[in-house]
Amino acid sequence: MTWPKTDADHLLVTAPQMANLESEMFASGLPVAALMEKVGQAMAAWLISHSGLIDSGVVVLVGPGHNGGDGLVVARELYLAGVKVEIWCPLNVNKTLTAQHLSHANWLGIRQLKQTPNTSDKSLWIDALFGLSQSRPLPQPIVELFNKRHLAMPGRMVSLDVPSGICPDSGEPFAGGAAFASFTLTVGLIKQGLVQDLALPYVGRLVRIELGLQTHVLHELPKPLRLCIKPSDLMSVSWPQPDRLASKYQRGRVLVIAGSDQYRGAALLALKGVMATGVGSIQAAIPKKVADSLWQVLPEVVVAGVLQSPSKGALLCDFLAAQDLGRFDAVLLGPGLGASDEHWREVIDSFQDFDGLIVLDADGLNRLASFEGRWEWIQRRNGVTWLTPHLSEFQRLFPDIETSSLLDAACAAAQLSGAGVLLKAANSVIADPLGMAWQLVDTAPYVARTGLGDLLAGFVTGAGALSIASPNGISCEVLAMSAFVHAQMARESKKGSSASAVLASLEEWVKIIQSKDLDLDILPSSK
Repeated sequence: MTWPKTDADHLLVTAPQMANLESEMFASGLPVAALMEKVGQAMAAWLISHSGLIDSGVVVLVGPGHNGGDGLVVARELYLAGVKVEIWCPLNVNKTLTAQHLSHANWLGIRQLKQTPNTSDKSLWIDALFGLSQSRPLPQPIVELFNKRHLAMPGRMVSLDVPSGICPDSGEPFAGGAAFASFTLTVGLIKQGLVQDLALPYVGRLVRIELGLQTHVLHELPKPLRLCIKPSDLMSVSWPQPDRLASKYQRGRVLVIAGSDQYRGAALLALKGVMATGVGSIQAAIPKKVADSLWQVLPEVVVAGVLQSPSKGALLCDFLAAQDLGRFDAVLLGPGLGASDEHWREVIDSFQDFDGLIVLDADGLNRLASFEGRWEWIQRRNGVTWLTPHLSEFQRLFPDIETSSLLDAACAAAQLSGAGVLLKAANSVIADPLGMAWQLVDTAPYVARTGLGDLLAGFVTGAGALSIASPNGISCEVLAMSAFVHAQMARESKKGSSASAVLASLEEWVKIIQSKDLDLDILPSSK
């Protein structure tokens, strides 16, 4: 079963895919005019239900095409509801249906502005200039108008379907600029560009307007699918559960190779992230200065070895040469290791026959980036590999992949490397080598803080080990699920946004979800 659901609330589509779905509706006999009425009325109803936005009136910026027609339906419905409405048409209307709505608006008596609207006016501006099909920069006078409006009255713009000036597929603003919306009322399915990091300053809060697409139509979308993961999906997470009679060695066995004299805290945070998942056994290869005091901080963790840590960073080869990695389900390599002159070939030879999960993070990724045959090594591995880069690390690993759309970039990297990829960003992306992808949305920007990445690396590694020890086995869906839970606990943490505060939320959530799946009452007795 695919998680989350492959429904209209979760599917991400390109502009051509959305246009094809609309064409299919028209081919079935639905008139274009009927769809415009439905969409425009739904948008107007949403605005009326958020009366605080429109209590000072609205100015509808009408474009030449059907997006302008949607805007005119909105203008009509608001006007008939008693809202003060003005319309402005900066470009010649070239669609017959839109021209008809404009004529009717004039007949009703809706004021049509002859001059450019006042950028300091308190009215809500409704951007209905260019929608799904936009593919080129806005006229410079309109860009300048949007910029002045944003400076004078920030937050007083709502865009219909797609903010004017934004590529609906990549989310990248076209040359010059785009509309700055506080809300974007997007039609039908969510266009993948609207949830990309580059688009977030322009999109504002994304609201999906129902189009009435039938389930069988959605099932016809080309595979593999791309899905967004929302805060409400936390209730549907199915956390990996080993057999209830399993011993600690059958509940996920993790080895963490992390830390250096310079970055001691990274190893501890990564280990705490693993601990939070509920795995049964954790061992660590860490620098001496961390190992000497580990028993006082994390007495549950066994020190598997001490890494030599000269000035450039921790050395791995001697430790790995003496290890039987078959004793572990998952290995995390990288947080806080620092730089090293060790050749990656000497390191990876130890992992080649390991049939468990390897998670490469931070300096593990940076060391991998220096090795010419990195993808061939991953593709030849017997086990699963996950990469967890932030953007700079990603660009070092994949210098030939364009990163304007993180969703497309992560998918390209996963297919090139053969690894699952978690590209960490404001809205992080998870991609499977087979093409499936997930994107987090509505995340908390205030948790972009030091230490959260180390905690995340440990958490996804622990989740991977748990899944290997569970009946359903491991997949990139587990990577997506664990990254989402980490982000959601950071969003919901009541004790703060530090790594320690988020850790406490993770531990509490995992205990609750494990107990729930076993039908246990974890609340203390009141007696």
